[in-house]
Amino acid sequence: MPPLLELVDVHAGYGDREVLRGVSLAVEEGGIVALLGANGAGKTTALRVISGLLAPSAGSLRFAGEDLAGRSAEDRVRLGLAQVPEGRRIFPRLTVLENLQMGAYLCDDDAEIRDRLGRVHELFPVLAERTGQPGGTLSGGEQQMLAIGRALMGRPRLLLLDEPSLGLAPLLVERIFGVIREIHARGCAVVLVEQNARQALRLVRHGYVLETGRLLIQGPAEALLHDEVVRRAYLGG
Repeated sequence: MPPLLELVDVHAGYGDREVLRGVSLAVEEGGIVALLGANGAGKTTALRVISGLLAPSAGSLRFAGEDLAGRSAEDRVRLGLAQVPEGRRIFPRLTVLENLQMGAYLCDDDAEIRDRLGRVHELFPVLAERTGQPGGTLSGGEQQMLAIGRALMGRPRLLLLDEPSLGLAPLLVERIFGVIREIHARGCAVVLVEQNARQALRLVRHGYVLETGRLLIQGPAEALLHDEVVRRAYLGG
């Protein structure tokens, strides 16, 4: 069976600055992978290319058997892609409920939207308690839950998570990683960009390590945890 997502020799950047230099990766249906690397390695740029926010200058992308060349970000959402950006980027003046409803903007079936909302509330009960509260008044951890919940309202086949634990207290980090594990267990594929490389590799099945826009190493997560190069550069020795 072909991968759900496949990037082959992708190049991308901003203006004259090339950030990705021939990156290839694959995610199986229902799989979970980590994209690791230092700041500036190209991790967020890779997610932006996948989600359609940035066009590649070379290479190919396929998702669910579809060539993504020329497909808009909205088209990719329709196909089943969703991204949770770094920094959450919720709508602070909208209520929690309105933020979640924005995630289902492509669905016009009220019963289906209620069902999706119920599933999000199962994962994040606190969002049900805060339903009428402006998103901007939530704590950092609650805003991250809201951002993930908003993405899940689109019922994606693949969820792109960009630094979901950034700036959160350790207990909230554990909660967020537990939710990611549950999302994956429910059948959604996941690409995780995460500063905590050790914790990410303990969660995923396969990892890709970028260095200055190139793929440095890839392999099963367990193998990367014990790889000497990865340990020295990203796992603290």
